[in-house]
Amino acid sequence: MKNLFNQIFFLFILFFSISGFTQTKTNPDQAYIFFLHNKFIEENDLNVAHPEYGKAEYNEIINSFKASNFIVFSEKRKKDTNAADYAEKVVKQIKGLLKKGVKPNKITVIGTSKGGYIAQYVSTYLENPDVNFVFIGCFRAIDITEIPDINFCGNILTIYEKSDIYGVSAIKRKETSKLKVNHFKEIELNTNLKHGFLYKALDEWIVPSKKWANGDYELK
Repeated sequence: MKNLFNQIFFLFILFFSISGFTQTKTNPDQAYIFFLHNKFIEENDLNVAHPEYGKAEYNEIINSFKASNFIVFSEKRKKDTNAADYAEKVVKQIKGLLKKGVKPNKITVIGTSKGGYIAQYVSTYLENPDVNFVFIGCFRAIDITEIPDINFCGNILTIYEKSDIYGVSAIKRKETSKLKVNHFKEIELNTNLKHGFLYKALDEWIVPSKKWANGDYELK
């Protein structure tokens, strides 16, 4: 009798687990954003202001994406996080969404500064040309030789600030990448905020990022 009760209980749990999964089936039109923040946020509390750039508006950036109906995956990383290792973690999360039926062009990985380098590794490891990526303030000419294992793959938007020495055009990386890039576009900003532009929840980079995440590869 006890074994029979256990079998019935197991089937009961299984039924409701399956029913729950069906009821929470992924919306095919829902868009997802993985936001990867900069190194300063990784190394400091959110209430600490950078001596030159001021407070990093992490929560404001996340809330801006959420306000535009994106489901946002983001977390404050631990200090000294290894970029390549963390990228592997994000790749697993993305593959999990894909297995649930989310279309790859409904997934966008957005990274600023160190987060942008992590996003580049995600692009390399995932090898899915239909996933969207936005790399912000995270490419220097020396990266071609110093980080040769990165290869762009996907729909790639790069955003950099003219006054920022840590971000320039990444066209060379696109040209040397061995993987498929379906769409590629670059935006040069002129905020005169140097690297501090990506600390702020500025429309100058957030609006085009949202458009890219919504499949506007012409950024009209």
